[in-house]
Amino acid sequence: MILKIEHLSGGYGPISVLKDESFTVAAGEVVGLIGLNGAGKSTTIKHIIGLLQPTSGSITLNNLRLSDDSTAYHQQIAYVPETPILYPELNLQEHIELTIMAYNLPQEATWQQAQKLLRIFRLDNKLKWFPVNFSKGMKQKVMIVCAFITQAKLYIIDEPFTGLDPLAVRDLLKLVNEKKSAGAAVLMSTHILANAQQSADRFVVLNHGQVRATGTLAELKKQFQMDDANLDDLYVQMSEEEFVE
Repeated sequence: MILKIEHLSGGYGPISVLKDESFTVAAGEVVGLIGLNGAGKSTTIKHIIGLLQPTSGSITLNNLRLSDDSTAYHQQIAYVPETPILYPELNLQEHIELTIMAYNLPQEATWQQAQKLLRIFRLDNKLKWFPVNFSKGMKQKVMIVCAFITQAKLYIIDEPFTGLDPLAVRDLLKLVNEKKSAGAAVLMSTHILANAQQSADRFVVLNHGQVRATGTLAELKKQFQMDDANLDDLYVQMSEEEFVE
């Protein structure tokens, strides 16, 4: 098991968001993390990448905890955030070089992969561009390129389709499938449920910081007692549960 979250509780200082949350992501598996706004998706991701510290429970990557070796732990993760985070003083080429150094990647082989991805996302003629020159969608593509040149064990993708054109969405989903086939684990948080249903093997449904349900789409249908439902229908059902609460 690549990612293992056991009885995780935590949040922002005195504000508790996650409550006894447990789920896993295996090698060669894409797991969709879904839930309403405020359900705890982003808070969960922040705990996994180490921006927040749990009040109880544990998070392990290949049986390694952040407290065991923070560098080795982080080098197993490639993260594409919802809002692109780029260094304004670095151009595209320098962002790639920084990624190579941070992950201790082989220069020549990684640059070959980077050039391939840059062509796919139509950024190959923009290596000297700075973030101020990029649109939001282009910034998101830079984040995707930097994440997918790594050999991470776990790819965390938070709302990856925001700002991407349909062609880029197709290319991203293809990359996700390639990493999955190579044995990586992928945790994808998104509100674009059609894409999640297309690409995810299994889903973790969060509600009020707890795991409301987990499983394949067929298993979720049974848990929600909606045999003919798709992922959108299940999401609506959860919204109605939220309203009742």
